[in-house]
Amino acid sequence: MPAKSQAQQKAAGAALSAKRGETKKSELKGASKSMEKSMTEKELKELAETDRKTLPKKKKAE
Repeated sequence: MPAKSQAQQKAAGAALSAKRGETKKSELKGASKSMEKSMTEKELKELAETDRKTLPKKKKAE
């Protein structure tokens, strides 16, 4: 499942880093904090690997 925005991709990258122990979980904020708790490492990796160039900065409200 690819990321839908650059913001989501960045948050997934931060959550993945914390899940792997590369950064402290206490440093996470907002979406990345909840992503780290609720998603597996595999799911986070899929989101974080999405090419950022093709994504909007933020997802449009529906």
